[in-house]
Amino acid sequence: MRALLVVNPAATTTSARTRDVLIHALASEMKLEAVSTEYRGHARDLGRLAAQSEDIDLVVALGGDGTINEVVNGLLHAGPDPDNLPGIAVVPGGSTNVFARALGLPNDPVEATGALLDALREGRERTVGLGLTSGTPGTEDEAVPGRWFTFNAGLGFDAGVVGRVEQQRERGRRSTHALYVRQAVRQLLGEPQRRQGSITLERPGADPVTDLVLSIVCNTAPWTYLGNRPVYASPKASFDTGLDVLGLSRLSAASVVRYGTQLLTSSPERGPHGKHAVSLHDLDQFTLHSKVPLPLQMDGDHLGLRTSVTFTGVRRALRVIV
Repeated sequence: MRALLVVNPAATTTSARTRDVLIHALASEMKLEAVSTEYRGHARDLGRLAAQSEDIDLVVALGGDGTINEVVNGLLHAGPDPDNLPGIAVVPGGSTNVFARALGLPNDPVEATGALLDALREGRERTVGLGLTSGTPGTEDEAVPGRWFTFNAGLGFDAGVVGRVEQQRERGRRSTHALYVRQAVRQLLGEPQRRQGSITLERPGADPVTDLVLSIVCNTAPWTYLGNRPVYASPKASFDTGLDVLGLSRLSAASVVRYGTQLLTSSPERGPHGKHAVSLHDLDQFTLHSKVPLPLQMDGDHLGLRTSVTFTGVRRALRVIV
């Protein structure tokens, strides 16, 4: 098997020595070419080259969720074709590693590499669904190119938190769960739409859902992790179904305490619920419109401000070694 290993040298939980050990372990089982990323978007470019190559059977991403997202978008630049495109394998190296953990991989990169080698020897793989965003026809965002996400996306509050975290990381702060909590509090205090949201969700064959403050789109469960604790925004979300949405229509102090507690105590059986919560399951397509430009995030990557985004759940989009 010929494989391309895409290495993020800035991955937060692996040292240069650890990465060397992992590379040697993988190279013992396959014909491996390892390339370290040098700029934002480099992993996407490498994924695209792998998709265009006739020689590469597998792309291994060693890094966090951002690295994996880039590789996936490169592999699927011309659309999904799991029977003919290279498969993907992931070795977690970021601070949270939601995609890898949702697939059932260990969070430790050495243990995950061992699990990957076992999967290759035993021929274990699965084909998972992904989310796809695109510009909405007839809006000012219609020319925005499509982009894939592997586990979650958000328009509004949670994307604002991601943007604040990215600003802090650019200033040299480490990506920690405490950093996310601090920025979430600051985002809440500065949120101008806390009591009357600006987001409307439209989907075929159903009445629109209006006045949302927050909209979280899930392609799998859990939504994220706080340390080793899984957090379920949409417990029914699955790689084998369409997309799930959690919307909140109010972020008052009382509702923040209520829904924040529900998130922290969420389980595979129950997520946030109540008067101001909307939960939708297994959607093939829907659009989020906003009266004002709001931040958009996908797989923890802040993508700027949007007023309209169309979401599509694409089943059987990506072949994963797991």
